[in-house]
Amino acid sequence: MTRTIPTLMTILWIGLIAGTLDIADNLIFNQFRGISPIRVFQYIASGLIGMKSFQLGLASVALGVLIHYTIALFWTGVFYTASRKFSILVRRPIICGLLYGVVVYLVMNFVILPLSQVPPRPAAVTLPSRINAVLALLLFIGLTISLLTRRSITRASN
Repeated sequence: MTRTIPTLMTILWIGLIAGTLDIADNLIFNQFRGISPIRVFQYIASGLIGMKSFQLGLASVALGVLIHYTIALFWTGVFYTASRKFSILVRRPIICGLLYGVVVYLVMNFVILPLSQVPPRPAAVTLPSRINAVLALLLFIGLTISLLTRRSITRASN
């Protein structure tokens, strides 16, 4: 139990940092496309509650924020836990982080989103939006989680 609390706190901090970088990118990118932060978070919430998300105002915005950070914490927990079993994840954080970002992108876009209630977005999926989504998950989720996990684990072992 003594080790559980610091581990959970580490996962929490890494997940909050990665999630914040990822959503900041998303909000900035979408602002240039004329999509407000409210709509971004309502869109995230629509994965759970469908189209009614766009009629629930700030309640669905709050739900979107909660869902976003829950997902970031999930991916952080998966990587952190795996890094305790597979030391290569800590020894090679850049390549492993980037590859992890690819895995996250593929799972989110080809498993999670199709199974969710997110409305179809054919007009929103442009080449720039796809490139931004891939780069955001590679850099702000995969690489950030990997580098911060390595930092945390190497600090703890010193």
